[in-house]
Amino acid sequence: MESILIIIRGNSGSGKTTTAKRLQNHLGHGTLLVSQDVVRREMLKVHDREGNLAIDLIRQIAEYGKGKCKFVIVEGILYKSLYGRMLKNLIQFYNQQSYTYYFDLSFEETVIRHNSSSKKAEFGEESLRNWWRPHDYLGVDRETILTNNMSQNDVLELILNQLQKEEFYTF
Repeated sequence: MESILIIIRGNSGSGKTTTAKRLQNHLGHGTLLVSQDVVRREMLKVHDREGNLAIDLIRQIAEYGKGKCKFVIVEGILYKSLYGRMLKNLIQFYNQQSYTYYFDLSFEETVIRHNSSSKKAEFGEESLRNWWRPHDYLGVDRETILTNNMSQNDVLELILNQLQKEEFYTF
């Protein structure tokens, strides 16, 4: 089985997790979703610092999916400075059969989206500002920039259309 790697990145509150879960549900059974928050915060309880254990575990889980799952989705803030090398290595591991999406939203739009999510009680605007890193692109082939004017439905449709165009997925 040929596997496709889908990487969804962006600042906290931008809609990455919602998009990844909707995409996984749409793509169906056997779609592996690797969430940075689950691995780092829930499984390992480590801080997002250089060399944290989550970097290697995310890579290992994503590599496990190759050849076993049609689609492997890796999602999270995934700062380029901490995760960039690992993500680029994963893209190579998947023989370039990958798509990368980056939510490049304004800070104001991120706050609006965060305030409409279930995580709004966990942290507020001050934390969002402390974590904020605009334009944190990986600079890889097939990296698509997602903007303020794109709804969750628009983003999901865009991803599915790109997969369909490459005949990796049929509706």
